[in-house]
Amino acid sequence: MVHGITIEVIGFSNSSCGPFPCDENRTCGLDTCHPTNSLVKAFESLSSSLDNLYGGRISLNLTLLDEGVPDYVKEIIERQHPPLPIILINGRVTPIGRISLPLIKKEIESRIKSEI
Repeated sequence: MVHGITIEVIGFSNSSCGPFPCDENRTCGLDTCHPTNSLVKAFESLSSSLDNLYGGRISLNLTLLDEGVPDYVKEIIERQHPPLPIILINGRVTPIGRISLPLIKKEIESRIKSEI
């Protein structure tokens, strides 16, 4: 059973879900947000997909930077300079740099295996 996995997506409400434009190949593995290329729509699609896969056992948070940048995000940016959107899994920056179901699922599966 999956325990204690939290995914946080950090970015701006009007930003894109990643550095690549939305296309018909759907390499991100998400369908319901196509063709918006919207961070918020992609987060909603990711949330729905992960809920279907893991039955609500994964906690997801969307942190929008429109009204200001929280101190912990400032520290992450100063230390690591990650691209937006920033993807945190259990508080750690992942090298994903976009909302991608296959890449995030791979990170989740890696953490599940480490629990066993």
